[in-house]
Amino acid sequence: MSPGNSPDDTTDTPDGSESVLLSTELGPESSYPCVRSLGTRGINTVVASEHAYPPVFASRFCHERVELPPPREDLLAYKDALLEVAARDDVRTAIPLREEDAYVFSRYEDEFDEHLDLVVPSLDSLERVADRMLLAEAAEAAGVPAPETRTLDEVDDWSDDLIVKSRYNLLTDAYVDSFPPGEADTAKDVTHLRPGETPDVDALRETMRHVPIVQEFVPKADEYMFAGLYDHGEPLATFQHRQIRGDSYVGGGGVYRRSVYIPELERVARDLLAELDWHGLACIEYMQHEETGEFVLTEINPRMWQSLPSTVHAGADFPYYYWLQATGRADEIDPSYELDRGSHSLRGELGYLVSVLRDESPYVDPPGLVETAREMLSSFYRHPYFDYTHLDDPGVFLRGIRQKLRSRFG
Repeated sequence: MSPGNSPDDTTDTPDGSESVLLSTELGPESSYPCVRSLGTRGINTVVASEHAYPPVFASRFCHERVELPPPREDLLAYKDALLEVAARDDVRTAIPLREEDAYVFSRYEDEFDEHLDLVVPSLDSLERVADRMLLAEAAEAAGVPAPETRTLDEVDDWSDDLIVKSRYNLLTDAYVDSFPPGEADTAKDVTHLRPGETPDVDALRETMRHVPIVQEFVPKADEYMFAGLYDHGEPLATFQHRQIRGDSYVGGGGVYRRSVYIPELERVARDLLAELDWHGLACIEYMQHEETGEFVLTEINPRMWQSLPSTVHAGADFPYYYWLQATGRADEIDPSYELDRGSHSLRGELGYLVSVLRDESPYVDPPGLVETAREMLSSFYRHPYFDYTHLDDPGVFLRGIRQKLRSRFG
């Protein structure tokens, strides 16, 4: 497939404006806040996807729709398709919305720099974040808390509470020798091991297609997210929220969150990003240790985040901040935001409810169904803001519901 659009693939395009390139997956979690933020400011939004009609295509602020090849099938073809759009004279920058974007923008930065003003880390910096072994070393060098992290091959004592997970955010030939050029994959499975439980090491390596890592289990009192936009180690804007519910009771992406500001969380995150000399977007997930109160690093994502709607709802408009930095206007960024602004992902809340009935964890007991439903209804009343539900732009929400019903009932 090659990128392209027809006259029917454009809506209300601002005349003579500069454009931003956004590559979206099926879900609108990070793409819609970008489209809405920039589209309302008269910036032409060029939204590209391998899917025929993702919900964000239904937005009145989605000005152009472009077809892309699936990055998991051929990452090089995906990169070339992005470059073809980037070569247009009107396209000023592109915002990394998914792991593949962050990777190709950094690995092929010289090619993209010919056409775009990007705000992305170097490939070496990206690797220190994408490789969780190197990230643990960076946390140690910065003097900030992180779980003890080893490769699966290094562990011979299984007497503690342990977790097995992917070593890399994205599996590619740059990190895993067995991967051919152009192939990309993720290994999202997380295996929880009870004390004394010895895993099938060979099976884990085969399933995950590389040697994963083993981390100590961290008992958590709460989960938090720190987001930042950086200019070579210096913060231009930061944001924090507390994750009250994830897409599973065991954890996962935030579906009910409230904006906060905690000085100690700010300190550990800034110290880590300074150690990394970070440039661009960073979404850092933290667990607050149940016993020590420390903020323990979970991972860093070098892209826009799933809970971006809640960030923008609190007044931290990171899509616009990115545009300002990319276009040489970083001095116009106002990094302030409102505290205690709550928001929900309705689809995510339903997923949380299903997880209470279906998911299992050796470490976390599921909450009661009645108690969960009561807490949900109470939070809906206190914070009645739902992602993508805008009266002036209902298409995204309606299209998402329609797709959900089709996938469930055919």
